Amino acid sequence: MTRTLTDAARRDWLRLARTENVGPVTFDQLIARYGEASLALAALPDLARRGGRISPLGVPTLDEVEHELAEGAALGARLICSCEADFPQPLAALDPPPPILWAWGNLHLLQGSCVAVVGARVASAAGQRFARGLAADLGAAGQIIVSGMARGVDGAAHEGALPTGTIAVLGGGIADIYPPEHRDLHARIVEAGCVVSESRPRQTAQAKDFPRRNRIISGLSRAVVVVEAEIRSGSLITARLAAEQGREVLAVPGSPLDPRAKGTNDLIRQGAAICEGAEDVLRALEGFGGFREPGPERYAGGPAEVPDALREQVADLLSPTPVSRDEIVRAAKAPAPLVLAALMELALAGRAELLPGGMVSRA
Repeated sequence: MTRTLTDAARRDWLRLARTENVGPVTFDQLIARYGEASLALAALPDLARRGGRISPLGVPTLDEVEHELAEGAALGARLICSCEADFPQPLAALDPPPPILWAWGNLHLLQGSCVAVVGARVASAAGQRFARGLAADLGAAGQIIVSGMARGVDGAAHEGALPTGTIAVLGGGIADIYPPEHRDLHARIVEAGCVVSESRPRQTAQAKDFPRRNRIISGLSRAVVVVEAEIRSGSLITARLAAEQGREVLAVPGSPLDPRAKGTNDLIRQGAAICEGAEDVLRALEGFGGFREPGPERYAGGPAEVPDALREQVADLLSPTPVSRDEIVRAAKAPAPLVLAALMELALAGRAELLPGGMVSRA
């Protein structure tokens, strides 16, 4: 359900999203439990203390979030919260969605039909030519091209789609230009397309930011096309996330003699559709079932008081290997609302990590 935020509510939403140990899953559960970001913020110290945290939880001050909002406003960018009507519907359908998104450029593109084109950073000339042509052809057919503005395939896809519309999803902030040689491309995307990120506007990207970036690339899109990728690459992570999110996954076949074809050929072996041109992507989109926003949290309700013994039992059930939250509920042999409340308290204390897809691990 969408809502209109006051300035104060928007600041609270951003403060909660930027709080230490509050990822998208924890954020989603806090809003489900308390209804308003302000009420969740008030409850955080006690929740973290119950989870076993001794030091104060890192919650941004009002001055810090005002500074972030001023940074974005100075660029001409817009902060869109996941509860707002103009938050991209494909992202709103994720379970859970990213709590906030900074957008700089033509925001109307976020409401269009999107296809992601991703691939190797050290791409072949042929791979870059294919990505550029595919993006141009899909753009001419009405699709908005999404990619990560990296070297190689990403940059070529943006170049091909600039005349029709392209969205660059960054790991750092919307003003963090990487690689440096894409400064001109970044400026042209801001002018004619849209740059988006979950990070603060001028935050420098770190390695941990790129899996989140990949989740947004696939989450914005109805289909993801991988042009070239080695077996261990971020593009394959994007393809996996797309499959988990119910998106169409396509791969461009390549020579078995080229390591950059091993990842795409393996995707095809696992059931991805073959992409030899725009018509293959458009055909795949004909069967796309559409986006459905997740319903209310199954175990949402009033604040639950978790017995100390149960909380520690739940903590003992966690390991570095992610398992589903349902498995923890079954193993704990306790009411689901109490187990989920315990997991949230442990996450705020830094003892558990709540992951998208209903998974949880020891932090």
